[in-house]
Amino acid sequence: MLTISQLAAHAGVTVRAVRHYHQIGLLPEPERNSSGYRTYDAAAVVRLIRIRTLAEAGVPLARVEELLDASADEFAQHVRDIDAHLRTEIRRLQRNRQQIASLVAGDQLAKVALALAVYSRTGSALWTAVVYALSFLPALVGGLGLSQLADRYPRRTVLVTGAVIQAALVAVMAIPGMPLVAMCLLLVGMGIAQAPAFAAQNALTRDVIPDDTLYFRSQDLRGVTTNTVQLLGLAGAGVLVILVGSSTALFIDALTFVFAAVMVQMMVAPRQSAANGRRDVRWSSGMRYLWSQPRLRIMLGLAWLVGLAVVPEGLAAPLAQQLGLGSQAVGWLLAADPLGYVVGTYVLSRYVSAAGRQRLMGVLALASVLVLLPFVFRPTLGLALLLLAVAGATGAYQITVAATLNTWVPNEIRGGAFGVARTGLRVSQGVGVALGGGLAQLIGSATDAITIAALTGVLLAIPLVASWRHLFRVAVEETQNV
Repeated sequence: MLTISQLAAHAGVTVRAVRHYHQIGLLPEPERNSSGYRTYDAAAVVRLIRIRTLAEAGVPLARVEELLDASADEFAQHVRDIDAHLRTEIRRLQRNRQQIASLVAGDQLAKVALALAVYSRTGSALWTAVVYALSFLPALVGGLGLSQLADRYPRRTVLVTGAVIQAALVAVMAIPGMPLVAMCLLLVGMGIAQAPAFAAQNALTRDVIPDDTLYFRSQDLRGVTTNTVQLLGLAGAGVLVILVGSSTALFIDALTFVFAAVMVQMMVAPRQSAANGRRDVRWSSGMRYLWSQPRLRIMLGLAWLVGLAVVPEGLAAPLAQQLGLGSQAVGWLLAADPLGYVVGTYVLSRYVSAAGRQRLMGVLALASVLVLLPFVFRPTLGLALLLLAVAGATGAYQITVAATLNTWVPNEIRGGAFGVARTGLRVSQGVGVALGGGLAQLIGSATDAITIAALTGVLLAIPLVASWRHLFRVAVEETQNV
């Protein structure tokens, strides 16, 4: 027999809690010994542990008595209901954490959080892909509507202005207690402001580095550093938030934009606007030029195949579940492609000439989707990461596409043309991801959806590759005859 203090110790509660349970009738009053002290048997220990467990699980004490007095089958059913409720609550809290992370930890961590949050809430591959695809919307609006500013105004001015605007938007985000909707709108605004600055940056780089070999290598360096920073963002952004807090982290982010604006203003020489007041340079000039040149059209077609190669990225969450992996695998699946991209860029830059890379563009574009076909066999995590890394490595041809476009397009319309090309690239990614999610939802398999997307990409790539080889050979012959 146990005293009240011994009973409390066995059940992991306080003596005061035991007395309270006596008062409200959850724990029956025991018999007292000759000294007048309460004595408890093993049944009291079991009942008290059940009371404590149910109370800690969030079950109201008014309902605890009903559960304790239920039959074994009824009690088991009630426990299953409580477990289901707790699972729902856990998922809600996890979604809240992921949403917070997506706002303060940068674009790459946001991709992981976004995929997990939407998929855990809906269980739908379609909705996961559609919401992911919507993240490309700012690029569409800014790319088509604002990239021409890089031709109409001095490109250094466009770069500095874009950085200052983004710094201001992030600084507003850093205000404590900023509503979630306002944060999302500010993020969209950042994407729109980034478009003309990005166009100006690419067009200006070609002006600064006229030598083809050096220019291509500069773009390789840029691609490597950009994707390396993305990988570091996946690994370390959350740590920064934990160390200094979300508002401070955002304020630091705003300062980086200010620093970039100051560096560009101080270190980039001023130049006149590329259009320099020419009236024949209009909003649609870059677009019309791209579509008037067969070799540029084919080159854009090769670039936009990425819309099918990126399907695994939009299906990362359902793919991880189908392969029997935990949520941590989503980050690995998303990181494999940029890691491969860095390696592929290094290999091309180190061992292949600019002309050789232009010649290989078609083959690499085909390989970037061809390598995804083995997903039909539902690979292990290791093989899936390898396939995605190889796809990323072959996808490094995108740097050659951008560099070649900047080289072949006249300077006065280069910013607008690049904006159109990049917008098409982003739209193809968004549409590809959305269609891939819809297909995965329809057929009930993420791996089969990736395989179908890869097969479609191969069928589209074959005629593009043949056309590119012919047009590139003609372009080389024309250059040699000049």
